[in-house]
Amino acid sequence: MVLQNIAVFLISTLFSLYIGAVLLRFLLALVRADFYNPLSQFLVKITNPVLVPLRRFVPPMGKIDTASLVLAFTLKLIAVILLMSLQGIDAGLGSLLLAVLADLLRTVVWIFMIALIIQAIMSWVGNSYGNPMGSLLDSLTAPLLDPIRKFVPLIGMVDLSPLVAILLLQVVLIALSGFPNI
Repeated sequence: MVLQNIAVFLISTLFSLYIGAVLLRFLLALVRADFYNPLSQFLVKITNPVLVPLRRFVPPMGKIDTASLVLAFTLKLIAVILLMSLQGIDAGLGSLLLAVLADLLRTVVWIFMIALIIQAIMSWVGNSYGNPMGSLLDSLTAPLLDPIRKFVPLIGMVDLSPLVAILLLQVVLIALSGFPNI
């Protein structure tokens, strides 16, 4: 039982970290973030060994890096199958695929929530504009915050749009809670 728990923890953690890196790379490419940023280069270096060969078989669809999405989905599917087999859980293919898709969407939501929280903390402790992470966070969260800023004005010097975005992302997480969670 102890070895099973250790195996579940390691599989879950390692797959989640790598899938998160792949999805973060996908999102940063989608928003056209700075490719030469040190964090971007880190993501490129750890994901290229798998993505470059996969791109030979999975071409991009316009500006969307479909190879990253296929890789994230495949890795999550493998992780879920490994975890289910370790725990002795049996599920149908439809519910398995739905659980994988819902979990990937949850991961994307959490990436945005964590980015917004880090961005807020960085704005409290000092100037984030000279920080390489600050520019990536700005690029990543701008498509989410810009529409909100049209409806939520600054109150004095306080921008409440990240708070509204986090609340909306939490609503999305609640909506996704109705789907299977593996």
